Amino acid sequence: MRQQGLPIKHSVWVNNLLEMRYLSTRGGTEPVGFCEAVAQGLAPDGGLYLPEKFPDLSGKVEEWSELSYPNLCHAFFQHFATDLPEDDLYEAIRMAYCGFSHPETAPLVQLNEHWQVLELFHGPTLAFKDFALQLLGNLYELQIKRSGRDLCILGATSGDTGAAAISGLLGKKGVKVFILYPDGKVSPLQERQMTCTGADNVFPLAIEGTFDDAQRTVKELFGDLSFRDSIGLSAVNSINLARILAQSVYYLYAWLRLSPDVRESTTFVVPTGNFGNVFAGWLLTRMGIKMGGFRVATNQNDVLHRLFGSGEYQLGEVSPSLAPSMDIQVASNFERLLFYFLDGNADRVREVMKTFRDTGRYEFEKFSIPGFSSSSTTDNEIPQIITKIWNEHNYLADPHTACAFKDLSNHDPAVILATAHPAKFPQVFEDAGLTRPTSPILEDLLHQSPIKYPLQVNSSAVRSFIEQKLNPLSSGS
Repeated sequence: MRQQGLPIKHSVWVNNLLEMRYLSTRGGTEPVGFCEAVAQGLAPDGGLYLPEKFPDLSGKVEEWSELSYPNLCHAFFQHFATDLPEDDLYEAIRMAYCGFSHPETAPLVQLNEHWQVLELFHGPTLAFKDFALQLLGNLYELQIKRSGRDLCILGATSGDTGAAAISGLLGKKGVKVFILYPDGKVSPLQERQMTCTGADNVFPLAIEGTFDDAQRTVKELFGDLSFRDSIGLSAVNSINLARILAQSVYYLYAWLRLSPDVRESTTFVVPTGNFGNVFAGWLLTRMGIKMGGFRVATNQNDVLHRLFGSGEYQLGEVSPSLAPSMDIQVASNFERLLFYFLDGNADRVREVMKTFRDTGRYEFEKFSIPGFSSSSTTDNEIPQIITKIWNEHNYLADPHTACAFKDLSNHDPAVILATAHPAKFPQVFEDAGLTRPTSPILEDLLHQSPIKYPLQVNSSAVRSFIEQKLNPLSSGS
């Protein structure tokens, strides 16, 4: 029987006994504490934060194997949020997961003798991003309470991040949320999740261009340190380390629920475009957790698949797909993996990232990290895979999750990450001749009026819009 609720406080590890610091992948920023790393999102030198060291969790396996999801998250985060008061951490985690619809929070569903699906779509916006962004919203609220200063939250989305970020920040006092997304390039229901909230602190910005254009604009605004400091700018994208750590928990939760005799041989198969989701799982291997490997499952925008296959990291044209949340060519979290691939050499990280920024490509003589494999799935293949999984296993996979089944061996143990509820992409199933999946949460959105703000995709236009909404009197509006 799994424990319910959170652990009794006096029985848990006291988080302030060991301080954890966070350093930038580019080496130009002094290490900071957890709360500061969360508040900043992107390091001032343009790098991404990583823990200065990692705890060894191998001795916790037996102790943690029966914990409920919030219990496990609490125990895990005590090793990282060492400057956060115990009571605050306790309450932030409790509130983050109390609204998930499944009692297991992240249930494992057995498909056959070797395959299990880790369902990550039982949160309020029906996508895996809820695991991190419900918690991050609570951490932001704590930050405002501690500092007495309002926050301006900025992010870019290819679909699910925006909806989950908005959900996690709705009605939070002292927070205004600005989310950029590519107009016409997310699913209609994903757009409605962002534009039908009715909240006066939320601004969905429909930009011309692609997700990569939106992401580049966000990074440019974070690079303006004066502007960033003046408005209290923080990031909800997976450049924020709190999101990565929160996602590590569901890998650990699933791994602990596997039979001990297959834990070290089970591959986690991860639909991903920005690399943050799979990187979150891989981080556990640096904490003494022995896992069977990670398969990076991309759609037809296959920059990551090409990287692992050829060693070439090259920007290409984004091709709109049936799995729009992975329509990405610049994978932000690749920089974090690169830091470890280059043995923590921040100078080399800066060199690689500068070359890629200037030329759109970087070729490694050999890019190989033990435990990684990859695949790529075209739009023609996605409906076929969805139909095959339904016919063979009576299981309905969304278009992103379908990519994880490409060339997957029937004879090797695997956990497939189901990253979104199929009802978010109904047209794909209708076109495949399958019954249209539904969700009451999404059906309600069809009766609401969307509000969005069309905008040119450049940092000046976005900056002006933000300043206008933060200071309406001075802007004359």
